[in-house]
Amino acid sequence: VDLFIAIPTLSLTILSGFFLGVELGVFYSSIGMLSAGTMGYVISRFHGEKLLRFVSKEEAQISEMKHIFNTFGPISLLLCRAAPMLPEVTSCLAGVTKMPYWKYFIFYALGTLPYAIIAAYSGSISTVSNPEPAIFTFIGIFGGLSLIWAVFLYLNKHKLPVKNKPNS
Repeated sequence: VDLFIAIPTLSLTILSGFFLGVELGVFYSSIGMLSAGTMGYVISRFHGEKLLRFVSKEEAQISEMKHIFNTFGPISLLLCRAAPMLPEVTSCLAGVTKMPYWKYFIFYALGTLPYAIIAAYSGSISTVSNPEPAIFTFIGIFGGLSLIWAVFLYLNKHKLPVKNKPNS
């Protein structure tokens, strides 16, 4: 479902740790996130080109999108949990660009498993009377990953395509 409808993955993972405990929370959350990503990869590997052309009719924009993902794909997969819908988008782009599945899965798992472990653990130590671990995890994960993204983009801005500004 996460592939087609925006699901608050971090909240669900924290709640899985709260209700199921850290071990089962990590297990089921990881299986769900990795399955959703793999499904996006596989669907896009075989049908993604048609979907991409539906989203954008401009060949230059499609080529630029593929070039950016080919340049930054692995780091995108590692940091994809920084924003909602980014895991699904990066999984689909990995499929469209024909990234080898093993490479996709390794980077996606390296970005997803620590996220699941931290979130489920924070849920397991949170209580109704003390939800602070879950709240701080929510803020820390999004804030930390977003900060890493920002630093990465700043350090690699010379590799990004430059948009031509119209003459005034």
